[in-house]
Amino acid sequence: MSDKKNEDYAVRMPDSAMRSPYGGEKDPFIPTRPSRVASHHNLPIPITKIENSPAISILAYCLSSISMTVVNKYVVSGSEWNLNFFYLAVQSIVCIVTIEACKQLGLIKNLAPFDINKGKRWFPISLLLVGMIYTSTKSLQYLSVPVYTIFKNLTIIVIAYGEVLWFGGSVTPLALLSFGLMVLSSVVAAWADTRHAAQTAEAAAALATLNAGYAWMGLNVFCTASYVLGMRKVIKNMNFKDWDTMFYNNFLTIPVLIICSLVAEDWSSANLSKNFPLETRNALFIGMIYSGMAAIFISYCSAWCIRVTSSTTYSMVGALNKLPIAVSGLVFFSAPVTVGSVSAIFIGFVSGIVYAWAKVRQSQVAKNSLPTTQPTMSASSQSNRDAANS
Repeated sequence: MSDKKNEDYAVRMPDSAMRSPYGGEKDPFIPTRPSRVASHHNLPIPITKIENSPAISILAYCLSSISMTVVNKYVVSGSEWNLNFFYLAVQSIVCIVTIEACKQLGLIKNLAPFDINKGKRWFPISLLLVGMIYTSTKSLQYLSVPVYTIFKNLTIIVIAYGEVLWFGGSVTPLALLSFGLMVLSSVVAAWADTRHAAQTAEAAAALATLNAGYAWMGLNVFCTASYVLGMRKVIKNMNFKDWDTMFYNNFLTIPVLIICSLVAEDWSSANLSKNFPLETRNALFIGMIYSGMAAIFISYCSAWCIRVTSSTTYSMVGALNKLPIAVSGLVFFSAPVTVGSVSAIFIGFVSGIVYAWAKVRQSQVAKNSLPTTQPTMSASSQSNRDAANS
């Protein structure tokens, strides 16, 4: 259930017995690097080469994140679709079943049993997560994939200034430049979208759809920032390990999503037939199941990419990956291709690269500074350190 839990804002928990050389921010989900001798003895040579291939790991990460966005858009883009809570509940259930299956098969070895006290403390964070993923699917339902991808960058700005206000963070001039480019790309994207909609035969309906999408997108920016910053406040006393955060997030949101679906959504046979037309029913069910498994794919591929490359490479890949995600909307969903839309995608792409480079520079400065002061950290890295020291 990943952004759907957007990978850009996922805070992954540390394992105190396993620390990477990359500052702790991406420690979770990173398996202990096996010795060169052991890997050759235990695995066939072709598999060993694949596991240690930077190119394949980057490709796997990009394909998993792109497929997640494309599948989410496909499921919610039906003209009669209105079962978002049900869709998210299915994602969470599939994710929990997959995690448990992997645990039984021995693929996941460090998942602790559910702790009711931790569950009570984590439940408010899960409610924020429900708000984040629901508004995400609603905005994706009304907006094109390129516009959705561009506007998601605005969440980075809100989180950054939330860290400044509540956790003593800082914004460098280079990061400020990237924020300006993010805002500019959003303005250009909105202008291009509304201009194209105004020229269609049903201009009023098209503009109403866009306005609804922008409203949901604004709520999603607020909910995503609240989720990330709220997690920052709570996580330091939880001491979660690798898979615990994903398990608790999905497990605790299942009853909330089911209740919301039963209360707020129409479960009549007529509405179910509209949401799941016979000609696309099987494809929709497959997409819903895959989207639940994709959250695990993204987490594993993220760890794999960092293990065989570096956290710097991973950051740059995340920034560069915005471009194929946006282009996928043009390819698979016939999003309008105009000078404005292409310009917005390009500016958003550049803003992502500038922001990734700003974070790399900030990390390098922190490493090179004298240890007389505590360097400012992002929410996720500071949370990891707090949890490790608790």
